[in-house]
Amino acid sequence: MGIASDFVLIVIAGLAGGLAARALRLPLMVGYVAAGVLVGPHTAGPTVVQVHDIELLAEIGVALLLFSLGLELSFQDLKPLRRVALIGGPIQIVVTSAVAAIAAAKGLDMPPREAIWFGAMISVSSTAVVLKSLSARGVTQTLASRVMIGFLVIQDLAVVPMLVILPQLGAANHLWGSLAKAVGIAAALLAAIVFLGTRLLAKLLRLVLALGSRELFRVSVVAIGVGVGYAAQLAGLSFALGAFVAGLTLSESEFSHQALADVIPIRDIFGLLFFVSVGMLLDPAYAFSYAGRIAAVVFLTFLGKSLILGVLARVFGYVNLAPWIVGVGLSQIGEFSFVLARTGVTSGMLSKLTYDMALTCTVLTMALSPLVTSLAAPMSRAWLRSRKPAPVQIESFDS
Repeated sequence: MGIASDFVLIVIAGLAGGLAARALRLPLMVGYVAAGVLVGPHTAGPTVVQVHDIELLAEIGVALLLFSLGLELSFQDLKPLRRVALIGGPIQIVVTSAVAAIAAAKGLDMPPREAIWFGAMISVSSTAVVLKSLSARGVTQTLASRVMIGFLVIQDLAVVPMLVILPQLGAANHLWGSLAKAVGIAAALLAAIVFLGTRLLAKLLRLVLALGSRELFRVSVVAIGVGVGYAAQLAGLSFALGAFVAGLTLSESEFSHQALADVIPIRDIFGLLFFVSVGMLLDPAYAFSYAGRIAAVVFLTFLGKSLILGVLARVFGYVNLAPWIVGVGLSQIGEFSFVLARTGVTSGMLSKLTYDMALTCTVLTMALSPLVTSLAAPMSRAWLRSRKPAPVQIESFDS
């Protein structure tokens, strides 16, 4: 049956993994990733055959996740974040990339060129994991969550110049021209999506609703999300980023709530595909062979990114719990590191050993991220209590 049998296997395995995660009081994502390991090509038992085709379908899951997020937000919600996103975002990427590259060169003995690639992969966080976690907890509208979303948007945009700059390492003759062209195309496409979307998308949905078919409305909403995402991909941007901008554009219309309600069930199924496909990439044999080194990289990634992002959030004026939540929440490695890693291998810039290390650490940080994120609020409260003098007299009255 080809991909049909793979789809059935993934859904059943994902259901089993989700039930096990819920029974253990773990996030569903952890169960989905574990299910992916079990049905992946690196373990015995039932195995997904059309791995590449499943990965392509999984991209739709990420796009629908960002599309639904765009429907929940609005341009007004993002305006207060422009300073921290447009200034703090690039600073975070540069600092994280540099620190990770130096650590990889010194601690993992990577050649300088590969260390730079590795640092770039470490610098991006997982849009899919973060948004799924925020949606599951119902906190997408909080201040810290919106700061995280601002960072994520900038990171997704930064992948475009990364894909231009990194392959040119050592041969920078046409680097600046290629970079200027990529940035120009990205800016023009995003402006076109917003300009046309605010004028056409709402009118299109109004015409569909006039036909009296709720099913056609649902199909139209999904078609807008994935269609705009695909147009962005053709222009050199990410599929997911285009879908996010489409959702953000629709959020200003009167159809945003109805569109969101229709897209959520489809998003959840394709989201399951994404997280299972992430688990399928993990090779347990490689992980066991380099367990100590991998554990060190995973731990230092969580620690280093938490500190960098948390300090940046504090520098830009966010206080109390926000720096902790932002830092820990974005401390994992993101799915776009897969894109960077594949590009590095196909261009001959990355060795197989570095590629496997990056892949394994990315999967593990994504799988562990919900557990690590759950520690942010307790740690921040403990930190705040330790910095304030204990109200001795009030406590004695209460006792």
